[in-house]
Amino acid sequence: MLQAQTYQVPKREFRAAWIQCVNGQFQNIGTEKMQQTLTYQLDELQKDGANAIIFQVRPACDALYPSSIEPWSHFLTGVQGKAPYPYWDPLQWMIEQCHKRGMELHAWINPYRAKSKLAYALASNHICNQHPERAFEYDGLMILHPALQENRDYICTIVEDILKRYDVDGLHIDDYFYPYPVPGVSIPDEGQFQANPQGYTNKNDWRRHQVDLLIEQLNATIHRVKPWVKFGVSPFGIYRNQKNDPRGSKTNGLQNYDDLYADILLWIEKGWVDYTVPQLYWEMGHKAADYTELIRWWSDHASARPLYIGEDVERTVKHADPANPRSHQLPAKMRLHQANPGVQGTVLWYAKAAVDNIGNYGTNLRNVYWRYPALQPLMPHIDHKAPAKVRKLKVFNIGNRQVLMWTAPKYKSWEDEATKYVVYCFKKGEDTNINDPSHIVTITNDCFYEIPLDLEQGRYVYIVTALDRMQNESKTVKKKIKL
Repeated sequence: MLQAQTYQVPKREFRAAWIQCVNGQFQNIGTEKMQQTLTYQLDELQKDGANAIIFQVRPACDALYPSSIEPWSHFLTGVQGKAPYPYWDPLQWMIEQCHKRGMELHAWINPYRAKSKLAYALASNHICNQHPERAFEYDGLMILHPALQENRDYICTIVEDILKRYDVDGLHIDDYFYPYPVPGVSIPDEGQFQANPQGYTNKNDWRRHQVDLLIEQLNATIHRVKPWVKFGVSPFGIYRNQKNDPRGSKTNGLQNYDDLYADILLWIEKGWVDYTVPQLYWEMGHKAADYTELIRWWSDHASARPLYIGEDVERTVKHADPANPRSHQLPAKMRLHQANPGVQGTVLWYAKAAVDNIGNYGTNLRNVYWRYPALQPLMPHIDHKAPAKVRKLKVFNIGNRQVLMWTAPKYKSWEDEATKYVVYCFKKGEDTNINDPSHIVTITNDCFYEIPLDLEQGRYVYIVTALDRMQNESKTVKKKIKL
C-alpha cells in the first residue's frame, strides 16, 4: 500500500458513500435494526473520514419518509404503503445523524422508475394506479414516461416537498433515465413522438430533449426553493465512445448519450447540475472501459462543475494494479485522482463495502487518503462570498479543561450565515498555514472547542474560521494558549 507520507491529502474534497435501499438490505428488518445498521455504518464512515452521505429515499415512486403524495416504500416495510413500526422518519433521522457527525446528507431519488422488477403489490395511491396512462412497462419495469410534462411536474413536486420539509444539503439522481436497453425490446413511445415531435425528426434527439427538459426544470425547482441545495447527477461511466463521437472516450460500451438519452455534457455546459459523479466502476486495464482512460476523459470534459468519481469498492480491491501485481488498485486509482486536476472527490459504491473493510479499503481511507478532515469543494456558481470572521474568541478555564469559545459572525442573508467552524492548531513557531489540512483539529457546528487533556505541554496557536452553507471560509481569528 501507498505510504501515508507520500500522499498529499487535499484540504477540500467530497468524500461520500451511497447508501441504497433497492438491494433490500433494510426491507422489513424493523426500525430498531435499521437504525442500528445505519448508526454503525455512519460511525465507521466518520472514522474513515467521510463528509457526506447519499441516501436513497425514493426508489420507485415510493418513499422512505412520510409523504402525502407517494406511499411508504416496499423497500422499507416489505409492503408498499405500510408505515414502519415503531413509526419513524428515516430521512429526518439520517439528516440528524449525519449533521451531528459533520456530514452532509444528499437525498437520492430515482426520477422515472415507478416499479422495480420485483413482484409486489402497488399501493392504491401509487402513481401507476392513480395514472396508469402516464407510465409504460419495459422488461418488467414500470417507467414514468419522460415525454409527458405532467410527469416532469410531478417529479418536481416531489422534490419541492422534500426540500420544503427537510434540511437536506443535496438532491441526487443516479443513472436511470430512459431504461437500460434490452435487445429486442423497444420503448413504447412512438405514439407520443408522432403526436408531439416538438420540432424533432429524429426520435433519439427527441428522447434526449425530454430528459434535458426534466434536468433543467429540476435545477430551477431546487434553487428556487433552496438556493444552497446542491443538485447532483451520477451518470453511467461512459458518455460516448470515440467511434461514435470524436469527443468520446476510447471505450467500447453502453453510452449515456446514445442508449440512455442523457446528454451529461450539455447539462454541465448549461449549468443545470451542481456536481457530477460518473460511475467509473471498472478496473484499470478493463478492455472495454479502462478506468485510466475514463477518469482522464471526465476530468478533461466535465470539470466545469465539481466532478467526483464514483468508485466500486469491491472491484477496486479485487483487481491487482497492472504496474504492481502485489497491490490491489486503490493506491493507483488515488494517484490518478490527484493527477487529474478536474477531480474533486470520491463517492463509494457502496457504503457497506467500505464499512466491511474489504481489502482494507476503509483502513486505507482513515490512515492515508482521508486521514485529515476535509472541507467541501467550493461552488462559486451558487455562492462565492465568504462569511464574516468569528467574534470574541476567548479561552475559558472550566474545571481542569481549557475551552475555546467564540461568537458567530453577524449576517444578513443565507449566503453570509456561518453554519460551521474550522479549528486549526499550530505549535509555537510553526507556520500558521491554514491550507495544510493536517492542522485541522475539527470542523464543528458548535461555537466552542475543548482543548484535549492529552495535548503535550507547551505554547500553541489556535485559529478559528467560519464556514457558510457553501463552505466559503472566513478570515482567520487567532488565540495563543499555554498548556
